[in-house]
Amino acid sequence: MTQLIYLTILLPFLGFLINGVFGSKIKNAFPDSIGEKIIGTIGSGVIGLSFLIALFSFFETLALPVEQRQTIVVLFNWLDVAGLNVNFAYQVDQLSLVMALIVTGVGFIIHIYSIGYMHGDTGFWRFFSYLNLFIFAMMNLIMADNFVLLFLGWEGVGLCSYLLIGFWYDRKFEKSTTADAAKKAFIVNRIGDFGFLLGMFLIYLTFNSLNFNEVFSRASSFGVDESVFTFIALFLFIGATGKSAQIPLFVWLPDAMAGPTPVSALIHAATMVTAGVYMVARCSIIFASAPAIMTLVAVIGLLTAIFAATIGLVQNDIKKVLAYSTISQLGYMFLALGVGAFSAGIFHVMTHAFFKALLFLGAGSVIHAMHDEQNIQHYGGLKKYMPYTALTFLTAALAISGIPILSGFFSKDEILWYSFANGGLWYWIIGAFTALLTAFYMFRLYFLTFEGKERFGHEKHPHESPKLMTVPLIVLAVLSIIGGFIGIPEIFSGQHGNLFHSWLEPVFKNANRKLAFYGSHSHFQEILLMVVSVCAASASILFARYVYLKRPSVAVKTSQRFAGIYKILLNKYYVDETYDALVVNPIKKSSESFLWKIADNKIIDGMVNGAASLVNFLSDNIKKMQTGIAQFYAIVMMLGIVVALFWIMLSL
Repeated sequence: MTQLIYLTILLPFLGFLINGVFGSKIKNAFPDSIGEKIIGTIGSGVIGLSFLIALFSFFETLALPVEQRQTIVVLFNWLDVAGLNVNFAYQVDQLSLVMALIVTGVGFIIHIYSIGYMHGDTGFWRFFSYLNLFIFAMMNLIMADNFVLLFLGWEGVGLCSYLLIGFWYDRKFEKSTTADAAKKAFIVNRIGDFGFLLGMFLIYLTFNSLNFNEVFSRASSFGVDESVFTFIALFLFIGATGKSAQIPLFVWLPDAMAGPTPVSALIHAATMVTAGVYMVARCSIIFASAPAIMTLVAVIGLLTAIFAATIGLVQNDIKKVLAYSTISQLGYMFLALGVGAFSAGIFHVMTHAFFKALLFLGAGSVIHAMHDEQNIQHYGGLKKYMPYTALTFLTAALAISGIPILSGFFSKDEILWYSFANGGLWYWIIGAFTALLTAFYMFRLYFLTFEGKERFGHEKHPHESPKLMTVPLIVLAVLSIIGGFIGIPEIFSGQHGNLFHSWLEPVFKNANRKLAFYGSHSHFQEILLMVVSVCAASASILFARYVYLKRPSVAVKTSQRFAGIYKILLNKYYVDETYDALVVNPIKKSSESFLWKIADNKIIDGMVNGAASLVNFLSDNIKKMQTGIAQFYAIVMMLGIVVALFWIMLSL
């Protein structure tokens, strides 16, 4: 089955072609409900089959000896130019299989949910076509065995993100439109992609290859100067900050909430935004060889985590809260990578995919029931109308808060422990404080949405979502509960050890060997810090309950007392306004005043128009030679012959 891994990529592309070419015809040929079911079945079915192939490949690989668990499936020779040889090939190993199971598994659940959520939309077939194309691009990214194919998928998910964010391109979004939000995402990601390209160029110049196995083996053995590794890792990390929404390129992700909610769940929570995390983990040996950039990765991750968490404290749009939560959790993942805990970072990618997809789909269920209302201040008391949505949302909120024994507890506390053991006390303090904030704003969201008094008008008639939407919520809730048990810490699992770490250890062994800060540690310290973080999260949840259920006046008074800080957080530290003032507007003004009026209108148009005028002038004068008198032509011919004869004679 491993040799058929290319089908996990080909099947989504086939679904994209079928729905893209024939989707509108199918929808018009059948009644709406039947046509939608056919389109939804095709779109979801190809992802389900991809998941099954990935699952069988996982078990097949698991049965092999550790040293034989990497398989390269070559389809054809892609590039062979001037010494650069690149195959269109896929790499099946422990890391790519974990990511493939996440993308296709969670992707399949979200596709099923989308059948119910997008019911009645005029672009139903187009939506599923785009979703399938995204899975195709994402699978190319994570299964690639070389940087060129990875970059093809990297750019592909950026394109699909643009298409899906702007899916409702004619709708208003805040002060602009969804189309503007899509353009913002596309442009910001291009900045990061430029850095990624520079990293690829430098990799080829240094190692004379872009194939993973060749590059990473040479990186482990070649005597390359540390400064070269520093520049390569820096450029690659710039790419990662764009795709995974880290400071300073995080500004596109909150605006990406303009797209349909399943898009937020699939692309901007569970899969695409983790591409940067995956890429850094895949290039672990390069980053391990650049300790300065490792520190930079950890610091940027930590700052992003707490920065986004503080903004999430006061946001009122249900999807915006989850968007800043996603940015914060991505910061945790980069913190893990920066302190050398590569397996822990990927583990959090997996658990985060479960509970964050559940949170977004739960938010979509609420928005669907409340007729597109997204302001949580206009919710309240929805639990009695939407019991399944409320219960599953609560499960996800507990998981992301790190409450035992849910999945988020295992992955988040592991990151906090490694940040202390390998980074130092301040890393742990900031990380733990961020976890405390996370628990507070997530339960602020839960209590304002599902508990307390109803704050919506009588024209709203909230109701539970159909089974096509609630069943995926239940499945993700189960995964959010049990998903962490595969990564039980060694202190609790005994001789079996951490199964998830054991599975990924061969992928990161060279990087782990190169890193100097792995050493013995006290189990007592680990348990103590775990207890402290759990108690802090629990206290934060109880405080949120007190503020928003028992004494709601406290929240109002606090916002009034600290009106300045509240306004800064509500306006997201004015980052967008700052970028507009320092970057966007100067570029627009210079483009208008110089590039358009001078460079385009005067220089370029002047050259084009000048060439035309010159030709016109010459033709006006040359045409005078065409008199139509035969004697004149004969005289000219004779003169030409005489001149030619004199030239020949003088040349002898």
